[in-house]
Amino acid sequence: MPTELILIRHGETDWNRELRFQGHIDVPLNDTGHEQARRLGLRLAREAVQYLVSSDLMRAQQTATPAAAQLELAIATSVTLREQNFGVVEGMRAEEIQSLHPRAWEDWLQFREDHAMPEGESARQFHARIMDALGSIATAHPGQTVLVVTHGGVLDMVWRTARGLGLNGPRQSQIPNAGFNRIRLGDAAAPDRIEIVDWADTRHLEGLPVQPTYDQRRHLEK
Repeated sequence: MPTELILIRHGETDWNRELRFQGHIDVPLNDTGHEQARRLGLRLAREAVQYLVSSDLMRAQQTATPAAAQLELAIATSVTLREQNFGVVEGMRAEEIQSLHPRAWEDWLQFREDHAMPEGESARQFHARIMDALGSIATAHPGQTVLVVTHGGVLDMVWRTARGLGLNGPRQSQIPNAGFNRIRLGDAAAPDRIEIVDWADTRHLEGLPVQPTYDQRRHLEK
């Protein structure tokens, strides 16, 4: 039976606003992020969710907490739902990486699936981890609706896979903080067969500050 996943990128952090590479560093939500999470919880209250799983990082768990209260569900956590590991450049802005790790930065700008920042994770490794995680969720919850609170890179892997875009090249999809995304997995054994139902719905966030936007393609214009 198909499994429906409601995928949520965590709410805003100060590092989102500063356009820093967060990766596996445990950064909390800022005030805007907490308000996004509160509104998201109200939006999710009308969904028939049977299970809630979050990345174990603080910003994801804090985003999941209001929804868990509305849905009366416990928050399961999983390290497999973490953001891509960016290694030694985590916590840095693009300009800092370019200055301190110029070769790694130039390689990263090629957006190749086999490239990883020093001590980090390549897109290919990251994608394999996320597909395994989705397959495990679908296997454990056939025919159910599962709320998954995770990270922007994770949603990028989902979008690329669903659209058949491959892993090379910069991100093309919109992935707002605390946006609402819904997908269906028809076969737990083939988690790369993804149907996108809703994507980047932010109507519940109307009136909040404009979100910071990090477009990887901007570096290619310089």
